Amino acid sequence: MGKNKLLRWAELETFSNVIQHAETGFGKEHPVKGKWKSDIFKNQNPVILELGCGRGEYTTGLSQKFPINNYIGVDIKGARMWRGAKTAYENSLNNAAFLRTRIEFINSFFAEDEVDEIWLTFPDPQSEKKNSNKRLTCPWFLNQYRGFLKENGIIHLKTDNYDLYRYTLNLAQKNNLKIITASTDLHSDLAGDEILLIRTHYEDIFLKEGMKIYYLAFRLEKDRIIEDAIKT
Repeated sequence: MGKNKLLRWAELETFSNVIQHAETGFGKEHPVKGKWKSDIFKNQNPVILELGCGRGEYTTGLSQKFPINNYIGVDIKGARMWRGAKTAYENSLNNAAFLRTRIEFINSFFAEDEVDEIWLTFPDPQSEKKNSNKRLTCPWFLNQYRGFLKENGIIHLKTDNYDLYRYTLNLAQKNNLKIITASTDLHSDLAGDEILLIRTHYEDIFLKEGMKIYYLAFRLEKDRIIEDAIKT
């Protein structure tokens, strides 16, 4: 492990806006569950997650533009999360927090109706067919999100991968979920929407290479069990 990574790990431990409990697993509830507003943010504003936040550009960007909301970046890779956590800490972004854990364990940290929206910004597309059940938009994950999202909570997906975009759109359509926006060229179709112009490190790289960015937003109903598109 490189020296810089070790230093970042050490500094991450000192940030008051970071919760690290990667060892929490299925069926083990963390004390913060149900208490994000009261104990962490100390307000009753909406809570919005960025799952697979990487360096946290979206978490910090959204928190700066929309101070009336609370934002939580979630990722397992602490050395990457360090950048976003440090930015939030140094800029006193009190509405931004970070959680280091595996997304498979997300229900251990959030109670029913505790979250208003979820952002998935350039998640691993898991392109091989055998890995489709690992996609953050697959039925298993969507059904996990139902456990803590409010009724008709919004899922946002930004990706450079057309197959992941089509897979998710097809899944939403087959399960009769309400599509809010579906774009195969985000920066052309929705150029005036500032919430979508916050860019991640990788998004900047993709755009410089002339790649298109796909965007999908849809609502998730709490009582609708999400099934595989092939079976619906």
